[in-house]
Amino acid sequence: MTAQNELRLLPWTGPEGKPCYLDTDDREGFMSRLADHIEAEQLGMASELLGQALQALDDETADLEKLRLVAAQLAGALRDVLRVATSRGHRLATPE
Repeated sequence: MTAQNELRLLPWTGPEGKPCYLDTDDREGFMSRLADHIEAEQLGMASELLGQALQALDDETADLEKLRLVAAQLAGALRDVLRVATSRGHRLATPE
């Protein structure tokens, strides 16, 4: 198994919003591949949301409710992207 400081931060949280970690040496195992897939989905969704947000900001007729919804979605996407970046950064810093 991996050392305590080499646990992989997973791209989801537990029931109380606490971070989840994976303890494995198998980067090709089921849970590692699942985490990789979810990270890719989160990054893709964030990219799409950014395009939608830019359109909403350019729309002079967009009402405050729509802009608040976009802001809330952007905050969630940013949280996910930061978790992915943190996880990947930790794995880059760990020699194989």
